[in-house]
Amino acid sequence: MARSGALKKANEERRREMRLGFRVHSGTKVLVERAAALERRSLTDFCLMVLTEAAQQTITRHESLNLSERDRKVFFEALVRPPKANARLRRAFKLAKERVVS
Repeated sequence: MARSGALKKANEERRREMRLGFRVHSGTKVLVERAAALERRSLTDFCLMVLTEAAQQTITRHESLNLSERDRKVFFEALVRPPKANARLRRAFKLAKERVVS
Protein backbone atom coordinates (compact mmCIF):
# COMPACT_ATOMS: atom_id res chain seq x y z
CA MET A 1 0.00 0.00 0.00
CA ALA A 2 2.78 2.45 0.89
CA ARG A 3 4.56 1.64 -2.37
CA SER A 4 1.50 2.51 -4.50
CA GLY A 5 1.12 5.78 -2.58
CA ALA A 6 4.75 6.57 -3.30
CA LEU A 7 4.23 5.84 -7.00
CA LYS A 8 1.18 8.09 -7.13
CA LYS A 9 3.13 10.88 -5.44
CA ALA A 10 6.04 10.37 -7.86
CA ASN A 11 3.67 10.66 -10.82
CA GLU A 12 2.17 13.86 -9.42
CA GLU A 13 5.65 15.29 -8.94
CA ARG A 14 6.42 14.70 -12.61
CA ARG A 15 4.15 17.62 -13.49
CA ARG A 16 6.86 20.16 -12.83
CA GLU A 17 6.89 23.70 -14.10
CA MET A 18 10.22 25.09 -12.92
CA ARG A 19 13.76 23.98 -13.65
CA LEU A 20 16.90 23.89 -11.47
CA GLY A 21 20.29 23.26 -12.98
CA PHE A 22 23.75 22.95 -11.46
CA ARG A 23 27.10 21.35 -12.18
CA VAL A 24 28.91 18.93 -9.87
CA HIS A 25 32.27 17.17 -9.75
CA SER A 26 32.33 13.72 -11.30
CA GLY A 27 32.91 12.12 -7.90
CA THR A 28 29.82 13.83 -6.52
CA LYS A 29 27.73 12.63 -9.43
CA VAL A 30 28.94 9.04 -8.99
CA LEU A 31 28.12 9.22 -5.28
CA VAL A 32 24.62 10.61 -5.88
CA GLU A 33 23.93 8.09 -8.67
CA ARG A 34 24.90 5.27 -6.31
CA ALA A 35 22.62 6.59 -3.58
CA ALA A 36 19.75 6.98 -6.06
CA ALA A 37 20.26 3.40 -7.24
CA LEU A 38 20.21 2.13 -3.65
CA GLU A 39 16.88 3.92 -3.14
CA ARG A 40 15.64 2.57 -6.50
CA ARG A 41 14.89 6.07 -7.72
CA SER A 42 15.85 7.97 -10.81
CA LEU A 43 18.67 10.46 -10.35
CA THR A 44 16.25 13.36 -10.75
CA ASP A 45 13.70 11.98 -8.29
CA PHE A 46 16.41 11.21 -5.75
CA CYS A 47 17.94 14.68 -6.04
CA LEU A 48 14.53 16.31 -5.73
CA MET A 49 13.67 14.26 -2.66
CA VAL A 50 16.97 14.97 -0.91
CA LEU A 51 16.99 18.64 -1.89
CA THR A 52 13.43 19.12 -0.66
CA GLU A 53 14.17 17.40 2.66
CA ALA A 54 17.31 19.50 3.18
CA ALA A 55 15.43 22.70 2.36
CA GLN A 56 12.64 21.81 4.78
CA GLN A 57 15.14 21.03 7.56
CA THR A 58 16.96 24.32 6.96
CA ILE A 59 13.73 26.32 7.10
CA THR A 60 12.63 24.50 10.26
CA ARG A 61 16.00 25.10 11.91
CA HIS A 62 15.84 28.81 11.14
CA GLU A 63 12.21 29.21 12.18
CA SER A 64 12.61 27.35 15.48
CA LEU A 65 13.45 29.05 18.71
CA ASN A 66 15.84 27.20 21.00
CA LEU A 67 15.87 28.46 24.54
CA SER A 68 18.25 27.66 27.35
CA GLU A 69 16.68 26.18 30.48
CA ARG A 70 16.94 29.58 32.19
CA ASP A 71 15.31 31.38 29.25
CA ARG A 72 12.55 28.77 29.10
CA LYS A 73 11.76 29.30 32.79
CA VAL A 74 11.69 33.08 32.38
CA PHE A 75 9.45 32.82 29.31
CA PHE A 76 6.90 30.50 30.92
CA GLU A 77 6.94 32.50 34.14
CA ALA A 78 6.02 35.59 32.11
CA LEU A 79 3.16 33.66 30.50
CA VAL A 80 1.83 32.36 33.81
CA ARG A 81 2.40 35.58 35.77
CA PRO A 82 2.60 38.45 33.31
CA PRO A 83 4.03 41.69 34.68
CA LYS A 84 1.57 44.47 35.48
CA ALA A 85 1.17 47.14 32.84
CA ASN A 86 3.18 50.27 33.58
CA ALA A 87 2.17 53.81 32.59
CA ARG A 88 4.01 53.62 29.27
CA LEU A 89 2.23 50.40 28.24
CA ARG A 90 -1.19 51.77 29.30
CA ARG A 91 -0.50 54.90 27.24
CA ALA A 92 0.45 52.77 24.21
CA PHE A 93 -2.77 50.78 24.47
CA LYS A 94 -4.79 53.97 24.81
CA LEU A 95 -3.17 55.45 21.68
CA ALA A 96 -3.71 52.21 19.75
CA LYS A 97 -7.36 52.11 20.77
CA GLU A 98 -7.84 55.71 19.57
CA ARG A 99 -6.25 54.93 16.19
CA VAL A 100 -8.26 51.78 15.52
CA VAL A 101 -11.55 52.46 13.81
CA SER A 102 -14.26 49.98 14.78
